[in-house]
Amino acid sequence: MSWRWFKPWGWIYLPASVMGWVAVILTAAFCMNTFLAVDRHSHSASDTLYGVFPYWVPALGILNWLASKTSNSGSR
Repeated sequence: MSWRWFKPWGWIYLPASVMGWVAVILTAAFCMNTFLAVDRHSHSASDTLYGVFPYWVPALGILNWLASKTSNSGSR
């Protein structure tokens, strides 16, 4: 298959197609939504960071995995 949603740029990936941008926007919307939900009930900045960590790390990990699989950065 020759779809290329992302292109490698150093250690990260940049969107190279509409589907790449959709994945980035959906992940950013999810992260923003969880930030607002957690921050509404937290009492300090550290509460907010501890609250969003379990949501942001897997979401960004999945986005990184998707980007690595849909880029032409190496042999498969």
